[in-house]
Amino acid sequence: MALADILGPLQQPLVTVLDTPVSWTEVLGFGSGALCVWLVARQHLANWPVGIANNLFFVLLFAQAGLYADAGLQIVFITLAAYGWWTWTHGGGPGASVLPVRRTTRAEWAWLSAAGVVGTLGLTLLLSRATDSTVPFWDALTTALSLTATYGQCRKRVESWWLWIAADVVYIPLYAYKELYLTSLLYAGFLTLCLIGLRNWTRDLDTAGPRRTLEATA
Repeated sequence: MALADILGPLQQPLVTVLDTPVSWTEVLGFGSGALCVWLVARQHLANWPVGIANNLFFVLLFAQAGLYADAGLQIVFITLAAYGWWTWTHGGGPGASVLPVRRTTRAEWAWLSAAGVVGTLGLTLLLSRATDSTVPFWDALTTALSLTATYGQCRKRVESWWLWIAADVVYIPLYAYKELYLTSLLYAGFLTLCLIGLRNWTRDLDTAGPRRTLEATA
């Protein structure tokens, strides 16, 4: 059986939303994505395998929609998910069974900001010149924001939620413009879950005592 025979049914329309067909891929991406963010907000380890499944669905969906940076981003997400999965279980250091929530250090902010700017500019040029993307800058910007947010999530940096919120604010109209209405709705839900995650992680950080904050900002 060829790969196309397996993937073909996933790309078939399941329902129609606003006169636009919605495929199985988008529906499965919707469900697995919502579950993943909910699990992250609860600091549940199962978010990583669920997230990997979500990334695979979105590779197909975004490639079909011409969002090439977002499609390629999912491959990077899978790699980061494997790293995050390991870090959440082994990155707590001596005497710690799990990785604690911390604040982002000044040094991390500096290199994340630099990487975000360079990544956005570089991807914008690449997409403009090498693809038929109609939204090269916005595709590049959301890619850079998502990568920096995922790094923060892997390290349990509470500010990663702010980066996800910024990305979602752009993603929602971007996907609607690309007529991915269910995915746009999903990211509106993500925005709500991000606010819940920010509240939960901040609460966890605050109840852990001031020592952890001092260590992270030193």
